Amino acid sequence: MKEKKKKPTYNMWQNTAYFIRAAWDNCPSVLLICLLLAVVTAGATVVEMLFVPVVLGQVEEHVPLSQLLATIGVFTLALLVLWGGKSYLRENALFGRIQVRMYIAGKISGKTTSTSFPNLLDTAFSKWKEEALRTCNSNGDASEAIWTTWTDILTNVLGFAVYLLLLTGLSGWMVVLVILTTAVGFLVSEHLEGWGSRHREERAACMNTIGYARRVSTKREYAQDIRIFGLRPWLDEVWDSAMGAYRAFLTRRERVYFLVYVVDALLTLLRNGGAYAYLIWLTLSQGLPASQFLLYFAAISGFTQWVKGIMEQFSTLHRQSLELSTLREFLEWPEPFAFEEGKPLPKGLKDCEIVLDHVSYRYPGAEKDTITDLSFTLHPGEKVAIVGLNGAGKTTLVKLLCGFLDPTQGCVRLNGVDIRTYNRREYYHLFSAVFQEFSVLDTSVAVNVAQRVEGIDRTRVAECLEKVGLTQAVEALPKGMDTPVTRNVFEDGVELSGGQMQRLMLARALYRDAPVVVLDEPTAALDPLAEHDIYMKYNTMTQGKSSLFISHRLASTRFCDRILYMEQGRIAEEGTHQSLLDLGGGYAKLFEVQSRYYQEGGEL
Repeated sequence: MKEKKKKPTYNMWQNTAYFIRAAWDNCPSVLLICLLLAVVTAGATVVEMLFVPVVLGQVEEHVPLSQLLATIGVFTLALLVLWGGKSYLRENALFGRIQVRMYIAGKISGKTTSTSFPNLLDTAFSKWKEEALRTCNSNGDASEAIWTTWTDILTNVLGFAVYLLLLTGLSGWMVVLVILTTAVGFLVSEHLEGWGSRHREERAACMNTIGYARRVSTKREYAQDIRIFGLRPWLDEVWDSAMGAYRAFLTRRERVYFLVYVVDALLTLLRNGGAYAYLIWLTLSQGLPASQFLLYFAAISGFTQWVKGIMEQFSTLHRQSLELSTLREFLEWPEPFAFEEGKPLPKGLKDCEIVLDHVSYRYPGAEKDTITDLSFTLHPGEKVAIVGLNGAGKTTLVKLLCGFLDPTQGCVRLNGVDIRTYNRREYYHLFSAVFQEFSVLDTSVAVNVAQRVEGIDRTRVAECLEKVGLTQAVEALPKGMDTPVTRNVFEDGVELSGGQMQRLMLARALYRDAPVVVLDEPTAALDPLAEHDIYMKYNTMTQGKSSLFISHRLASTRFCDRILYMEQGRIAEEGTHQSLLDLGGGYAKLFEVQSRYYQEGGEL
């Protein structure tokens, strides 16, 4: 991926073509308005340039007053029409451009939410995603600003052509002088102003630290620790240090930018001084009228702006293209899993036998395997518990079984077929799960349980809430199961306790009614009594389903048909609760240690 940074996959012409297609498919008026706006803007500038010299020329020719007033009226009307058209087009251009930008933002979101799970573990993917999102955060970002850039390019090209025709009749060398001084000034400015780009990592480091200090200082989740542990002096020190470094950076940058203004002033003096001298010489030696003097001098100044504008806008387009190339590379990020191109699962599949056949897995960049040569079969309707110390590989095993990860060695088979051949999204439908890190939607209890907005079976939602022991708590809420959870979006939302939130996630897993249930530490936030209540209902909740249950509390394992005790990425012991206790191995020792917590006078 570093190579992509050095040499973008797509150039500015390819990226322009990509966005033209996107606009044509979503809002074709963007293209028409872009062209019309360029014509109207260039036309208004040309009319403005001609207005005074033409009127002055008629005064010099002593035309009748009626003709002079008519000329003024025509120019005034033309300017009103062009200015009005420019304002109208500029306002209406915004809506279509936003629509195209939102289409691009939607593609980024779609890629993020549907990508293969291993990509989410890849730091390069995350970095590319953040850079892609930066192209469409606001009106000024590349995915929308490209239309402004191309409008300016077309405007400058049209103006350049008109002014070039006008100046060619004056003097070829004057045209060369203007182009040469403008080009030199632009190149010098680009090099000096590029100082900020070349030192962007230094600026980013300062801004990241400032942003971190601001987030920690203002977010509610840090408020208690800041007050209890007296962290404000430390935060002040971090803030002051970062701001001092940023001020030093700005001071050095502005010194460089000052040179830009000096160079630009000197070249402007050379260009305008030469034009003045030449036009004055024409006036004194060849009797150049004042109206033409004014016209040509305005044309020289305007021609300079057109030349400079073309260079600046193509430079801007090049920078935007680098960002847009990153965007497109993110959207085309390779997918290790098969989705629509994979074969569909058998319809109505209920009995699932999942086999992990000599599976090993090593996380990217890790020095050793997390799972090593592990074989295991989850039979239809079987309840299996996986226990072990932290780092034993329990959660990784679940991710392999659920299809979030593909093994680096071995394979995972569903009813004898390697799951890599299936549409992975259809494979996910086989599972209901509660993971250690779960997501709660900022919406009602009912929507959180059903995971949909329309077509909610409210009777079924109530049954699931009853099974996990949440009925009374939900009925006590202001709007019952229609009460919003959390206050991030809705002011009348409620903050559930950790245990209630975990029960809510259990209800969500039950509502899905998938043939395989995966519970990864489902009672971690519950008190012992609530935990016992869940265990007593565990058989009912998983009746007729295969289930995989991960827990650190070994008392929960007695409800399972089979227990796997893991050590260092392998299944060290396997059996029922009693058989493993009789074995006297690692499981029995761990159970004995935990049981002492609950024995009166027990010592650890």
